[in-house]
Parts: sequence; structure tokens; C-alpha cells
Amino acid sequence: MRILLVDDEPLAVGRLRVALDKMDDVEVVGSASDGEEAGRQIERLNPDMVILDIQMPEVSGMDLAHRLADAPRRPELVFVTAFNDFAMEAFNVDAVDYLLKPVSFDRLRMAIDRVRRRRALPDPDAFARAASGTDQGDGGQAGYDDGIWVPGRGGAVRVPIEAIDRIEAARDYVLLNTATKCYILRARMTEIEQRIDPKIMIRIHRSHMVRIDSVVGIERPGKGVLRLLLNDGATLQVGSNFQSNVVRALRL
Repeated sequence: MRILLVDDEPLAVGRLRVALDKMDDVEVVGSASDGEEAGRQIERLNPDMVILDIQMPEVSGMDLAHRLADAPRRPELVFVTAFNDFAMEAFNVDAVDYLLKPVSFDRLRMAIDRVRRRRALPDPDAFARAASGTDQGDGGQAGYDDGIWVPGRGGAVRVPIEAIDRIEAARDYVLLNTATKCYILRARMTEIEQRIDPKIMIRIHRSHMVRIDSVVGIERPGKGVLRLLLNDGATLQVGSNFQSNVVRALRL
């Protein structure tokens, strides 16, 4: 995986380099401090993936993403930013993932794994075709949604519930995490929870829901502490107020 780093803060680039140096099959091929320089580097180096900040002088990361929208050899884009600064614009940018500062090693690794899975598939977005319409769900079992519409480039995309491994809250938004992409929706976690069959996805924390089938391991590191290991490598702690429901749903 050939990666270009784009951030106007040298310390931020340095931290990303240190983390990426610890990962197998990853090569940092260059770096840039603004979108204009990054555009030239992308054309010259042809990286597989670009990890870029949003707020930069002159040409921002979002400006660069718009410029690359129709490029014939567009690399996969992963944003690193403070969420409130870009959420509305991010609806119209086809980024693979969104990492919130400060970026953890595990979260960075998951983003790279997501890019790898996308590049290994002939059609990574087959389950989420562009469609017109507004944010709404389709009726599933017992009135629950079996898909969620989210804003996208030129309209909206439908994300089936069965494709979502976990949902995380990000202030006034939720992130729908699938194997190949992260989708952003302006909604509250409580609202989303009410729309999804609890036999399929469960709330494990005030900031997290997980698909039951995505849980591959359980950890009990201490008294009263419960953590779930998911199939995408994420390890999430179960909130104390949700433990009884999680134990019941997983039949522990």
C-alpha cells in the first residue's frame, strides 16, 4: 500500500509516519503541506491512498478531494480532521474513511484495512448504488428498516443494515461503518437505534452500536469490564448501562 500524507502540521505528519512504519506492506511515498502540492505529488507518485487533513492553507483537503472527483487514477482518500469542521461538505466527497484527531494506531490500521478490502473487490460499492431521494429507510421485519439512505454525490446511497458492522456517534452525526467504506448521516444515535431490529444490531455504549454477527470475541479484562472484538479489528468497551442487554443478546 503506497501512501501519501498531506497535512500542514509537521508534527502530525511525523506521528502518522511513526504509526505507519509499524505496519506491514505499507510504504509512505511522500508528504505535502497543502492541497496544491498534494495534487502535484499525486500526479507524480500515483499513490494507492492519501491520508489528508481538511484545514490547510491555500487549497484545503476538501478542495483537493473535489478536484480529484473525476480523475482517471483517483487514489483512495482518508480524511484526518476535527469532525465539526467538515461534516456537511463530506456528504459530497467520496472518501473511504474519516479519522478524528488525535488518531489512534488501531483506528488508522482499520482505515488502511478498509482501503485494502476496497481495492481487492471488483465493485466495492455494489451494495450502495447512487439513487435519488431523501434520507429514509425501507421497511424490514416488524417495521424496522432494512436499509438506511445517506446523502452522497449527486443524490443519495442506500446502505443495507446487513452491510453495517458498527455505528458510531460523532456529535450530531453517526458514522455507518461497512467493510469497504464509512458513511456519514446527520442523526442521533437514539434515532438510529429505534430504526434497527435489536435482533440484528445492539447498542453497547452511548456512542456505539454493533451488528451481532460482527462480534468475533469477548474480553473481560477486569471485574465489571466487558469488551467486544469485532471482525474489522475494532475493540469496543461495553458501557455499564448496556452490559445486561449485551450479555442477553450474545447469550453469554
